[in-house]
Amino acid sequence: MPVLCKTGCGNKAIIKRPKTGDPLCKECFLKAFEAEVHHTIVQNSLFTPGNVVAIAASGGKDSTVLAYVMKTLNQRHNYGLKLVLLSIDEGITGYRDDSLETVKKNRDDYEMPLKILSYEELYGWTMDRIVGEIGRSNNCTFCGVFRRQALDRGAKLLGVDCIATGHNADDIAETVLMNILRGDTARLRRCTDIKTTSGEDSIARVKPLKYAYEKEIVMYAHFKRLVYFSTECVFAPNAYRGHARAFLKDLERIQPSVIIDIIHSGEQLAFRDAVKVPKRGTCERCGFVSSQQPCKACVLLEGLNKGLPRLGIGKKSKGERMMAEHEKQLVARLNAHSVKNDF
Repeated sequence: MPVLCKTGCGNKAIIKRPKTGDPLCKECFLKAFEAEVHHTIVQNSLFTPGNVVAIAASGGKDSTVLAYVMKTLNQRHNYGLKLVLLSIDEGITGYRDDSLETVKKNRDDYEMPLKILSYEELYGWTMDRIVGEIGRSNNCTFCGVFRRQALDRGAKLLGVDCIATGHNADDIAETVLMNILRGDTARLRRCTDIKTTSGEDSIARVKPLKYAYEKEIVMYAHFKRLVYFSTECVFAPNAYRGHARAFLKDLERIQPSVIIDIIHSGEQLAFRDAVKVPKRGTCERCGFVSSQQPCKACVLLEGLNKGLPRLGIGKKSKGERMMAEHEKQLVARLNAHSVKNDF
């Protein structure tokens, strides 16, 4: 006997929602998904009429669904937003160059302006070159830090009011786990925030898909026949996040609600007043958001340019020792050169 849609519409159910376990037909699932994203936007006051919103577009399922849903809801509920696509080209051959073609198709399909910025033009380095220097270990540190700042640079260039990212519920639950395992209380406090900003002049970031399961995003894209790029980054298998993701998937098989449960736990975490939290401000060198001086991006870039690619990896004290040793060697070379010239 066929299972009917739980909403009572009379249609045959074709899916069981991973998030709730409810049997739904295709039409009711699409309505439920869009209604939940709309509720998230309204409940958290993510946007103001007249805002210019940059959608961080990578060509993957999350950013593609985000762009489509934002366009749909903006028209349906009269948000009064101007939507633009902002993409970052990290310079990863065989991955990002292909995914950007998908972003360009999204631009044409959704009729949104598109701005592409590259690591090459912003930093003078591509990820391919960085990996050549640092190897396959810790390369995601460079990419993550540079990408976050690149989005800020692009948003400032476009003059937008906020950046909408495609972070989904799985991403946020993974981040909570990672920060717990690392003992990173500063990031643990803010990683579940749906809207983040560091001051009046900074550009806010919002996560409209915060409570959307990754599986449901894939199902939504499938039913809507959205075109997206699904190949994993060639450097991603060594990422620390991968271990958190595998652990989360094992937990999800036992209890599907674990993803939302972890997010709610992260939202309710409280810390003693004695726990020190780095204050977010602006980097004295580049002028962009930072919780340290100079910012992590500037430290990593300095290391690359000085031939010390591991300068920004690990504790700050380690980087300071490396810089001191580098300066000592530089002075020694200069002294040796001057002695030769005396003769």
